[in-house]
Amino acid sequence: MRGIRGAITVEENTAEAVITATQEVVTAMLEANEIATEDIGAAIFSATEDITAAFPAKGARALPGFDMVPLFDARQMDVEGALTMCIRVLLLVDTDKKQKEIKHIYRGRAQNLRPDLAKS
Repeated sequence: MRGIRGAITVEENTAEAVITATQEVVTAMLEANEIATEDIGAAIFSATEDITAAFPAKGARALPGFDMVPLFDARQMDVEGALTMCIRVLLLVDTDKKQKEIKHIYRGRAQNLRPDLAKS
């Protein structure tokens, strides 16, 4: 089992923005790592304190194949100076890929969280 990380920022606190951004980053994570939904053990989402319009998991649940994937939402810690309007994702997947072969996806201002990984 491997963890695949992803993060994306939204520009506004609306349900549409949260759902669209979540679907964008999750889809990119699956495609970049050639992951099928049946290989996902669980998906964990966190959102910063300023995102209140929708649960990120709601966006993922609407994606094809996510009807049986266990999803969990959490609140990101409110740390002074931290990135705002950010959705983070952790997919726990069954894969034969080595850790160094995993492609983590960072979009929008979330690229600043891990610039070393955002480039790959």
